Amino acid sequence: MGVKKKKDTQVAALTVYHQDLETLKSFADAEGKNLASLLLRCVQLTDGVSQIHCVKQIVPLLEKIDKNSVCDPTIRSCFSILASIYFSLSLKNPLKKVLASSLNGLPEFCLTEAVQSFTFRLGEELNTTDIYSYRKVFDNISSCVENFDLGRTSVNNLLKNVLYFLQKSLVEILEENRKFAGNHIVQTQLMNDLLVGIRVSVMLIQKVQGFQGSLLKTSSSPIWHSMCGLLSIFTKFLSDDDLLQTIQSTSGLAVILFIKTMFHPSEKLPYLISSLLLRSVDCSSIPDWFLGSCKSLCCASLSGSALLFLCQGTLAMLDWQGGRLGLSGEALLLDTAHVLFTLNSQIKEATLEMFLSRILATWTHSALQVLESGSLGLKDSLNGNSSIAQRLLEYVYTHWEHPLDSLRHQTKIIFRNLLHMHQLTVEGADSVSDPFFSGLTGNLLQLEWHIKGKYICLGCLVESIGVQHILAVDKTIPSQILEVMGDQSLVPYASDLLETMFKNHKNHLKSQTVDSAWIDQWHETWVSPLLYILCEGNLDQKSYVIDYYLPKLLNYSPESLSYMVKILHTSIDAKMGSYNSRGALGALMACLRTARAHGHLQSATDAWENLVSGARIKQGLIHQHCQVRIDTLGLLCESNRSTEIVSTEEMRWIQFFITYNLNSQSPGVRQQICSLLKKLLCRIRESSQVLYKLQQSKSSRELADESSKQHPSVSLQQYKKFMSSICDSLFEALFPGSSYSTRFSALTILDSIADVFPVQEDGVQTVYQISDDIDVGRFQTLMECFTSTFEDVKILAFDLLMKLSKTAVQFQDSEKLERLFQAALELSTSPKPYDCVTASYLLNFLIWQDALPSSLPAYLTQRVACKGGNTSAAVVERNTLMVVKCLMEYLEEEISKAEHSLLQAAAAFPMYGRVHCITGALRKLSLNRLQLLSEWRPVVEKLVSLSYRLSAVVSPVIQSSSPEGLIPMDTDSESTSRLQMILNEIQPRDTNDYFNQAKLLKECDSLNLEDLTINTTEVKGKEAKACDVTAQMVLVCCWRSMKEVALLLGTLCQFLPIQSVPESSDGLLTVEQVKEIGSYFKLHLLQSRHRGAFELAYTGFVKLTEVLNRCPNVSLQKLPEQWLWNVLEEIKCSDPSSKLCATRRSAGIPFYIQALLASEPKKGKMDLLKITMKELISLAGPTDDSRSTIPQVHALNILRALFRDTRLGENIIPYVADGAKAAILGFTSPVWAVRNSSTLLFSSLITRIFGVKRGKDELSKTNRMTGTQFFSRFPELFPFLLNQLKTVANMADSDAGEPDRHPSMFLLLLVLERLYPSPMDGTSSALSLAPFVPFIMRCGRSPVYRSREMAARALVPFVTLDQIPNTIQTLLASLPNCTDQCLRQNHIHGTLLQVFHLLQAYSDSKHRTNSEFEQELTDITVCMKAKLWLAKRRNPCLVTRAVYIDTLLLLTHCLNKTAQGREPVLESLSFWEEVKGIILESELITGFPCTSKVPGLSQYLQRLTKLAMAMVWAAEAKAGEHRSNVPVSLSQLLESSFPEVRSLTLEALLERSSSAEKGRPPWLCHIGERLLQLAMKEKQPECFCKILKILHCLDPIEWLPHTEHWIHLTPREFLIWTMDIASNERFEIQSVALRLASKVIAHHLQTREESRVSIAPELKQWVRLVVLSCEDHLPTESRLAAAQILTGTAPLFLTAPHPVLELQDTLALWKCVLNLLQSEEQVVRDAATETVTTAMSQENTRQSTEFAFCQVDASIALALAPSVLCDLLQQWDQLAAALPVLLGWLLGEDDDLTTINVDSTPQVGDDYLFEKAEVNFWAEPLLFVRHLCQHLSGLLSKSGWCPPTPDGLGPLQRTLSEQCHLLPQLFGELPPAAEFVKTVEFTRLRIQEERTLACLQLLALLEGKEGTPWSSVLQALLHKRVC
Repeated sequence: MGVKKKKDTQVAALTVYHQDLETLKSFADAEGKNLASLLLRCVQLTDGVSQIHCVKQIVPLLEKIDKNSVCDPTIRSCFSILASIYFSLSLKNPLKKVLASSLNGLPEFCLTEAVQSFTFRLGEELNTTDIYSYRKVFDNISSCVENFDLGRTSVNNLLKNVLYFLQKSLVEILEENRKFAGNHIVQTQLMNDLLVGIRVSVMLIQKVQGFQGSLLKTSSSPIWHSMCGLLSIFTKFLSDDDLLQTIQSTSGLAVILFIKTMFHPSEKLPYLISSLLLRSVDCSSIPDWFLGSCKSLCCASLSGSALLFLCQGTLAMLDWQGGRLGLSGEALLLDTAHVLFTLNSQIKEATLEMFLSRILATWTHSALQVLESGSLGLKDSLNGNSSIAQRLLEYVYTHWEHPLDSLRHQTKIIFRNLLHMHQLTVEGADSVSDPFFSGLTGNLLQLEWHIKGKYICLGCLVESIGVQHILAVDKTIPSQILEVMGDQSLVPYASDLLETMFKNHKNHLKSQTVDSAWIDQWHETWVSPLLYILCEGNLDQKSYVIDYYLPKLLNYSPESLSYMVKILHTSIDAKMGSYNSRGALGALMACLRTARAHGHLQSATDAWENLVSGARIKQGLIHQHCQVRIDTLGLLCESNRSTEIVSTEEMRWIQFFITYNLNSQSPGVRQQICSLLKKLLCRIRESSQVLYKLQQSKSSRELADESSKQHPSVSLQQYKKFMSSICDSLFEALFPGSSYSTRFSALTILDSIADVFPVQEDGVQTVYQISDDIDVGRFQTLMECFTSTFEDVKILAFDLLMKLSKTAVQFQDSEKLERLFQAALELSTSPKPYDCVTASYLLNFLIWQDALPSSLPAYLTQRVACKGGNTSAAVVERNTLMVVKCLMEYLEEEISKAEHSLLQAAAAFPMYGRVHCITGALRKLSLNRLQLLSEWRPVVEKLVSLSYRLSAVVSPVIQSSSPEGLIPMDTDSESTSRLQMILNEIQPRDTNDYFNQAKLLKECDSLNLEDLTINTTEVKGKEAKACDVTAQMVLVCCWRSMKEVALLLGTLCQFLPIQSVPESSDGLLTVEQVKEIGSYFKLHLLQSRHRGAFELAYTGFVKLTEVLNRCPNVSLQKLPEQWLWNVLEEIKCSDPSSKLCATRRSAGIPFYIQALLASEPKKGKMDLLKITMKELISLAGPTDDSRSTIPQVHALNILRALFRDTRLGENIIPYVADGAKAAILGFTSPVWAVRNSSTLLFSSLITRIFGVKRGKDELSKTNRMTGTQFFSRFPELFPFLLNQLKTVANMADSDAGEPDRHPSMFLLLLVLERLYPSPMDGTSSALSLAPFVPFIMRCGRSPVYRSREMAARALVPFVTLDQIPNTIQTLLASLPNCTDQCLRQNHIHGTLLQVFHLLQAYSDSKHRTNSEFEQELTDITVCMKAKLWLAKRRNPCLVTRAVYIDTLLLLTHCLNKTAQGREPVLESLSFWEEVKGIILESELITGFPCTSKVPGLSQYLQRLTKLAMAMVWAAEAKAGEHRSNVPVSLSQLLESSFPEVRSLTLEALLERSSSAEKGRPPWLCHIGERLLQLAMKEKQPECFCKILKILHCLDPIEWLPHTEHWIHLTPREFLIWTMDIASNERFEIQSVALRLASKVIAHHLQTREESRVSIAPELKQWVRLVVLSCEDHLPTESRLAAAQILTGTAPLFLTAPHPVLELQDTLALWKCVLNLLQSEEQVVRDAATETVTTAMSQENTRQSTEFAFCQVDASIALALAPSVLCDLLQQWDQLAAALPVLLGWLLGEDDDLTTINVDSTPQVGDDYLFEKAEVNFWAEPLLFVRHLCQHLSGLLSKSGWCPPTPDGLGPLQRTLSEQCHLLPQLFGELPPAAEFVKTVEFTRLRIQEERTLACLQLLALLEGKEGTPWSSVLQALLHKRVC
């Protein structure tokens, strides 16, 4: 929390005309004490703030003068000049307000002169004739009447003139606006002027007293005529839909205000306005002036928007307080409400909807004002049960989920006012028992928690009736609300509701009790659920609760912190919480962090001493869960006081945190870490400034006397030391091979340090400067970050280098700078795309550091001179110009070669890199403030020309029908004719003639087809080196070239100034160039086939259109509109010969139109969008004309893109209904392309209507809406969907139903299944969902299986919870009886599916009492029993049998839930016997008569097996000994010949055995033999895998001793058999078999000591299998299994006091742990971390670390594992024997340096552009090397152990010696600037060098003295590396 500096106030200085200045000089006295002198001194000042002080002295000066001197010419002239000054100042200038405020205090004797002067000057203002100066006059009039007495008097004096001016100016502005139709910039300005003029008119009526007198009584007076004229103008504005809606809205206010002011008698005013609103004006009874001015308002054809704004004016401009309007006013209020409700059903435009919601909210405020006045007449009309209140409720329910936030906010206001209205109507009654409130509460609580409106309305209810009554209904509501806080969209609503509730609850409890006993109940209700979520909730839940809810709770109740801390400490000590949760420690850190950040901790020291120990903070900083680490870091960094001193402990813990937490894979975690550390840095900066001031203000002796405080100089020194230490750690983290996440974190923090502690040039003291710690090595390290393949790292490194006070010139000599520049040029033409990005950053670095080589001007034709201006900016501009010219020369040469041979260009010098570097250099430059315009103009012209040439070279590939696999031949080859044929062949084959006829492949004798199938073509490179050119190279070269050209042209258009007139010198782009660029974009957007190409052309085109819409040049401004009409005409006329691409989703055409429409100003009327949508909707509709097919496809594809475009916002919503109709009808087209495009459009519409799907659930609750909501937003879809559904239902239900007769059923059901009825909808709604229900049911009879399923799902939301039982019974009754002759299985299947889904929804409901639930289920069971024959053989269809059994199983589950220890309902109905009969008669017992596959067989067998298993478990639960009643046993199921049956049975057994922790189930002792026998013969992999899993879950002691008897294998032979499976089977089986083998081995070793020797070969094999399972190329599941095996066997094999395995095998397992800790997958690392945690927690290892029994992160586990291993080696006395192996790990013996390619030329085999191998972005080899080296150094330094023999180290020493000789040789062979041009090879050598140095240091330490051979080798290697 940093302190924000207050911005300096900027005030524009006032000025006067020269004549006035001379006047002041002439009247100023010599002493400078009169008014003229004061004004003269004021106007001569140049600072506005100083002028304000002068202005404030005017009135005090005037108060001192003699009253008789008022008529002095000096005073008169000064007042005249003051008036002139006042009217010349802009409205927003503070000087104007200060002057008005000062002049309000004028002495009375000065008022007459002042009024005359101001009146005269105002009169001059009113004589203005320039239309574009009218705005200034409007502003002056408004400022005069607003809190300025002189101004108001002046306006009153000139009222006639003011009104006439307003009337004249409004008419002239409107006329001028019409002249400039199409020029939206000018029109916007004029519209704003018009709006201000109307507002000034309204203000005039409200503020000026003249209107309250007799001026209006004479209808012939000029004022009256002006008023009538203005009223007539406002009436026209109100009905003019071409004007902005804000103008119409303000006109509505003005109309009502003028009518109110002019109409007499005022008692009849409400009747008049009511007749206007109801469109029932009696023209014979109204005054002539009214009819003349407002005739258009009296007609019945008044538009909805005009009527809406009249309602707004009525509510805003009439005085509703105190019931002053009387009974007629009350009637008007009710009439206004009815008009608004009528308009609500008609208005669909988003802006008008917003207006309507605000007006309704205003209406409720007005109604409250009337009710508060004691009106009796309105009580019945406005109570909660009245029709108006119910319609208001309906409006709230319909709009509380509206996408517009502001509209949702208005519904909250309406609902709150509605509750208040009802309370006023029932004043004195008990709110709690009131039926309206109780019914409302019940309905709201029944709603699902995903509805945002529920939270808003509950919050209002709590404020009205209190939370205690809601908690009485359901006390778990706080927990329920906390549960939904994992959904980000609901979090703000949920937290606000919780805050409202707990505040209300606390106030209620405090008022009920006198002591503090209430606090325990409050904590139990609100704090305990919070702590549970913090300990056990999911990650999203906890994060949002911490961010939103916890701060509110602690801010309201800080005393609750001690309660939380006490509870959480108890939980930590008890080790409560699962291993995979954050646990109590995380909750504790979150609470403390929030408390400290909000100032609820007295001081940090108190927290460390009293609330949490340092040990727990360290545990939190390296906790396995990232959020615990973040919260602990936040506790250290955040403070409510920005100047709080950072303690020594905090600095030490921060250093500890940084060591282990930079390498986080989560971007969110990295961002939080960097943000928190920046807060800490700001605290250090702010507190250091306080310490400096303290140091200066107190002497050392005074400070020494304060023994409790540390001397400021000591704290400052600690700060400096800490900052240096942090920088050291961060730069060390940028070691070779460090991961992206480490580099990103380190560079971000370093960048923050540079920001927080900038270079101070004004002598300001600062505690730290990062430049002080920068040396040549660190500067080089930052530059090498440019080689990262991640651009984020390049950006951070570049920014940091730019912030350093030291530059490249200080560290690099000219030769090295030359090499850097050459490396950048080489990289800019590399075939690998990311190299050109590196080149761009290198060039920008050299440009901005002014470090370009001295040889660069040789590339240019003339030396570019630096002209005047800002020196640094001029230098950068000069350097950029030189680099751009240099790159352009290379680019021009390469384009010429590419025009000759595109293949050679693609392989040797792809040109996009040069263009990318040019664009990158230009973007860093301020292109709108260039100084060298004359030099830039030809450069820009040539750039545009080269862009066109490059595009022409590559466009044939991009515009081909198959750009992804194209290789055009060279023009310099012998096959020129073949090239032409290929180019003909690649012309768009996917043209539009396929709509009409098939295209046959033409045969060509002169073309060898083998030539077309060649994958690679050999060409000659720049240095005559052969290289392979792949299709990928050609495509990448071409589409990236198009991309870079588009971005370059877009950048030029966006930032370069455009010439205002031809040949002018004020711009770099001409109008013609802009038009050419637009034509270029149009060509490629409309004809490119490659998505990457036209998507990026779209990016550039968007930049161009945005510029054009802001351009003052009218011809350019109108270009987008012209382009839009042209392309729409082209689409309309599309035919098979058209060049527009109708495949590939119309390719770039939708992008083109998107760009044109999205750039249209949003504040306007969006006319382009409206016209375009109407055209597209008409084209997208069904047509019988085959010639309209292609335009229809284009229209559908464009509509899809527009509905997906979020920039169009709510403006696109009015067209959703028509779009949906087009999509649904288009799906019935016989043309596949139309159906395909319709489907894509429909998908976009579903997303636009119901929101983006945020989970895997296809029908997520957050992606649905009530039927009332849906059909209120899109009312025209109600009859359309109903009619369409009726049509398809009739087809589906017909006897001759065919699958292809109703394709639109899919789309209809997809929409309908996302709707649901709400308890709030009411029964009288005209948009009820009830009419859809019978048709959906009939759709369930479709012959299409998928349609029946969809119909069943769609039916569920349409049936309310109360109707489900009756609906199920009705459906069951409609099923045929067994005696019926005609069985239609489709009907049966559809009906059963509907029953199943309805029953499922019913069982999930939470708002049913148990007795109701049981009775209704009993009735359903009786109906099911009547149709039981459908599950038996009498029903020949297996599919319907399966669904019936599914329903039966679900019913069983529901009834078992209600039984609760009593006799199950199924047994009381004798239903189990019937079910038993189903199983006994089934094919499960009797078998199938034939072996052929029957439809539905698999599905039927699975359901039947589930039913049989349900009976087995039920029988076991009832009486395990009476198993004879079970129709089929587990053994029979396991022996089934059907794999489906075995698999499901095994799945059930696996589930039971995995959960059988509290005692063994009785079947366990009988099943082991059957499982072993089954394992020996099972062939089905899935079943076999499950058998092994079950055996692994069982205790081996129960079955392993019996293997010889059961399966004729001894336990050892069984182990061998298991490991053979683990060696040879598939990955998933290997993992399970290895787990089982591990458990068997552990059993052998733990039960019999002598078995260790007997199974030694098996132990060796097991170790080998575990090692193989840890290899990186294996699936994640295999490595995860290996990690879990190592965790389970760690006490036995890894940490045993006496090693079980041989040392080599033990070390091999430890190496597996270390490898898994560096895995790419987080889940594998976490599992390996658990292995380390287990190893650390053993009795013989827990002393070796302070983190035993702690959940730690993989980063610190990687550091702790070598420590534990070294400690164990000492315990085992095996250090000497293990040392060669450990040193081998350090050296990395598997890395062969001879494979490194140090040659700078490309290799023949290096033909791929992107890395194909898997890359581990987390592992950092040198980090492990450093950890291991650190621990080994500590061990080797100790005495008392026997070093290894020379023979033991011999092989290692030989390898080390070879590498010491090879490394300098390889470094020497690298090309110049190898770190950039050979990054991979250079990094490998650097890593191996450090490995080698680490080994050399340890060997030198092992020898124990200086001057030994290894010490000299070490020194020699270091010397060679430096050289």
